[in-house]
Amino acid sequence: MPDFILDSLLDVLKLLPYLFLTYLVLEIIEHKAMDKAAALVAKAGRFGPCIGGVLGLVPQCGFSTVISNLYADRLVTGGTLLAIFLATSDEMLPIMISEAAPAPLILKILAVKLIAGVAVGMLFDLARRLMKIKEGDVDLHAVCETTHCGCDEEEGGVLKSTLKHTFSIALFILVITLVLNTIIHFIGEDVLRGLILNKPVIGPIIAGLVGLIPNCAASVIITELFLEGAMTTGAMLAGLLAGSGVGLLVLFRVNRPMKDNFVLLITLYIAAVVIGIVLDLVGLVF
Repeated sequence: MPDFILDSLLDVLKLLPYLFLTYLVLEIIEHKAMDKAAALVAKAGRFGPCIGGVLGLVPQCGFSTVISNLYADRLVTGGTLLAIFLATSDEMLPIMISEAAPAPLILKILAVKLIAGVAVGMLFDLARRLMKIKEGDVDLHAVCETTHCGCDEEEGGVLKSTLKHTFSIALFILVITLVLNTIIHFIGEDVLRGLILNKPVIGPIIAGLVGLIPNCAASVIITELFLEGAMTTGAMLAGLLAGSGVGLLVLFRVNRPMKDNFVLLITLYIAAVVIGIVLDLVGLVF
């Protein structure tokens, strides 16, 4: 077995305990606090994007899927939904924690995502109010009905979900690590660092498209490429800001009219890319 393949396998095996512990904590939070958090967002009214931005920082796509359902019932505003989509990091945080990324780096990324989520969400809601687009009134009974997904009754509960997340993400990391290490082995690290994702403007544009992929693989790819130095800070943030896991998929499945979904999708993408480009142009480096 070539050394770079063996190194990839060993690297992922070393990550497994950290991934498991991180996902265990996250699953406990989701199982215990999901309904209460969703109700809190729904009651926040015009301040929904502020609360949504904070709750969106909880990784994985649990909150984004729940709030997508709430938005379909017009129980939260479009700005609140965008705030959560922009703030959520999907699998970024567990991967960075498991790979011992510096705490200041993680905090800077989360801070940018929080500020971007709240700002874009508030502006979006303000624009809709000025255009006199009514979002609907909160029905707390409907909130409870919508957010209750039966997770607590699932066979295996928290442990089963933790193991599922741990091994599925470990598999993603293994595949991506193998690809990156193969490129480095046969082509060289300098070539990897010179890829198009490491270029101003075009990097955030492409990374934003990758982030829109409704799958946790998108955040895994973006995080790994950034940690390998193959992506600028702006491109990485554009991809992570645009990424909401399967939240977008749920939105398109449950929300009507379809035109509304495309408005939210385009707003999400443009906001993520513009923020990424601006951060690259000002020379921000994490």
